[in-house]
Amino acid sequence: MKKIYFASDMHFGSDAFEDPSITEKRFVRWLDVIKHDAGALYLLGDVFDFWYEYKYVIPRGFTRFLGKIAEMSDSGIEIHFFTGNHDVWIYDYLPSELGITLHKEPFLTELNGKKCYLAHGDGLGDHSRSFHFIRRIFHNKICQVLFSAIHPRWGIAFARIWSRYSRKTGLLNPEDYLGEDREYLVLFAKEYLKHHPEINYFIFGHRHILLDLSLSHESRVLILGDWLNYFSYAVLDGEQMSLEQFEE
Repeated sequence: MKKIYFASDMHFGSDAFEDPSITEKRFVRWLDVIKHDAGALYLLGDVFDFWYEYKYVIPRGFTRFLGKIAEMSDSGIEIHFFTGNHDVWIYDYLPSELGITLHKEPFLTELNGKKCYLAHGDGLGDHSRSFHFIRRIFHNKICQVLFSAIHPRWGIAFARIWSRYSRKTGLLNPEDYLGEDREYLVLFAKEYLKHHPEINYFIFGHRHILLDLSLSHESRVLILGDWLNYFSYAVLDGEQMSLEQFEE
């Protein structure tokens, strides 16, 4: 049986490193390792530190990653791509060019007989008014059309500045685990589980922490870490789910 892999928060193009290609190259080396036994790959958001897709223009760079994803997709591996809060403005370019399945909302699915709730995690259980206000603007169709009217030279430059300065903490210094009674993705999963006890795995990105927590005898929540600090991923091998780190 082929394995199913999950990863998130690569933030390709981020200035967290002096050479932004470091993370991309490392992630591509991991893809080269897993492509031999992978049946599916789920990328759970913030793959890019910024992405805005004009009708005829996309951000420069990311050629190693995009080429490897195209290779894996062409070989028959399912690629599922979730938008995050940094790369929310992905439209039809990646699905049409790479053959991926794009998800803009949480996704319920069954994998190897296990019920899974998959999402980037932004907006779930987080009751911050400022965050939800900004999120509504970014998802608003009118705002997206207005932004697309800005010349890419200025629009992409502005968005990169916003991405850099909108973070509460640096990507190389993520927030600590808040605890089971305060971590909002854990609280969201617990509340959701009350009405959907059949869920076996909640899998999230977004928080840049490594977490594998049992919610019940049959249910767990996993937060995938990132590829700036942990180089981490989850793998479903048969019926067994584990959270691992890539070591070269």
